[in-house]
Amino acid sequence: MSASKIKLVSWDLLHTLVLPRYPIAVAYQRSFEPFLGRLDLAALERSFPIALRRLQKDKPLYGGDSRDWWSQVICQTGLGAGADPHTLDASLPSIVDNLMTVFSSKEGYKAREHSIQVLNELNQLGVHTAVVSNADSRMLSVIQDLGFPRTLFPVILSEAVGFEKPSIEIFHHTLERVNAGRDVKIALSECVHIGDEIECDYNGAREAGMNALLLKRVDEAEGSTEGNGETVDDMEQILDWVRKRL
Repeated sequence: MSASKIKLVSWDLLHTLVLPRYPIAVAYQRSFEPFLGRLDLAALERSFPIALRRLQKDKPLYGGDSRDWWSQVICQTGLGAGADPHTLDASLPSIVDNLMTVFSSKEGYKAREHSIQVLNELNQLGVHTAVVSNADSRMLSVIQDLGFPRTLFPVILSEAVGFEKPSIEIFHHTLERVNAGRDVKIALSECVHIGDEIECDYNGAREAGMNALLLKRVDEAEGSTEGNGETVDDMEQILDWVRKRL
């Protein structure tokens, strides 16, 4: 890629800047338990990603209604883990309410180690930072609750803009938002996008004309950083990479 100086660092959110505070299956087990009894954790660990991928394929961009979309994920996860269908149907609104609340704040998420520090240091270096995420609008309240700096702007979420990674449109839209009102525009070659998914983050950004780095997940067991992308281990390595290109 180009040897241009880096002026914009865009970030994925989940598993990049923001991590689940505890495993997703544990959160689901806790929310199901008052209504359905204690579902097997291993069964929930298997059923959740299956339900998630099915909805991502069948109803991209949250199908226009993120709450209904997640309600279907939650329902399919419970059924896949052996929940009684009638009891689940009767209690589903309460379960959905609880999980949507948990994953709207620091109750369900935490900042990745050194992430806020690195964002602040990039700002001090004069490097703009932004978010490009396929998450829904709840992530706005999450990053606010976790104390991420206001300089992390704009926050581009697929649910709001109508296209999602790895499409080049979402990356180009982000740069257009950053450049709005700037006298000296940032070029695509002066941008680097960072995320944990080879297709959505690394390949998508490069297809859009940006530089890209693949950040290793903290939870290696779930990691999706395998591939031919340029990989970094942690936030401090990202800061070093950018500093060498200022």
